[in-house]
Amino acid sequence: LNPWDVMLCVSGTAIACENALVVAIICYSPALRTPMFVLVGSLATADLLAGLGLILNFVFQYVIRSETVSLLTVGFLVASFAASVSSLLAITVDRYLSLYNALTYYSERTVLCIHTMLAGAWGVSLCLGLLPVLGWNCLRDRDTCSVVRPLTKSNVTLLSASFFLIFLIMLHLYIRICKIVCRHAHQIALQQHFLTASHYVATKKGVSTLAIILGTFGASWLPFAIYCVVGDPDYPPVYTYATLLPATYNSMINPIIYAYRNQEIQRSMWVLFCGCFQAKVSFRSRSPSDV
Repeated sequence: LNPWDVMLCVSGTAIACENALVVAIICYSPALRTPMFVLVGSLATADLLAGLGLILNFVFQYVIRSETVSLLTVGFLVASFAASVSSLLAITVDRYLSLYNALTYYSERTVLCIHTMLAGAWGVSLCLGLLPVLGWNCLRDRDTCSVVRPLTKSNVTLLSASFFLIFLIMLHLYIRICKIVCRHAHQIALQQHFLTASHYVATKKGVSTLAIILGTFGASWLPFAIYCVVGDPDYPPVYTYATLLPATYNSMINPIIYAYRNQEIQRSMWVLFCGCFQAKVSFRSRSPSDV
């Protein structure tokens, strides 16, 4: 057994378990039906599928050796991770809109916008996953192979370019979110006629949280995306594994950042597992702008 494949399988198992719990909580709790939790559910579903894909890839690689199965598994992984990254972009857009259009955020138009974004994200992700299955692979021409077999060089270049574009959009939106958060905190302080330490701490905490979110995403995916562009298929496979494994960690960290830190999900976990927590106060889902 290749120890790298074992680590990817272990990573996939952890990802699947973490995100399956998030999906179960959101489906179980009627209170978690706001646009914010629809997006979190989409992210958890994509990461859950990615984890299952890593497990299936390990099983089929060592139990059922077939080029057709390999293509299906790789396509499944591409679609799942693409949906995960796209869901992260949708969450970022939603957070920005919740701050920029705070007065009109809770409206039917917002719900329609969220569902449209998710439909587009999953549709594009599915198309990207189908490309290797429909013939965009290097099974018949080994010279076109990339560092991720059986994907072609042009295929991984397209995927990497799409990631860089999404990353730049998220960076731009989070910079604007930071400006809005700082401006709001300053306005509140001016209304109270003085700046307090609590305002400074709250602003610093919000900006730090956004930096952690974007930093985690970039640190996880950027090495793999860059290597897919500059790497050569003749390089040792260990380079591919060494950059791919951290990318999978992003799907492991996502539930902690976007789900388990949320108070409503924490309460729903108590209800789901203990059945002894009865909230006397009705659930009110926080705005995605809460950081």
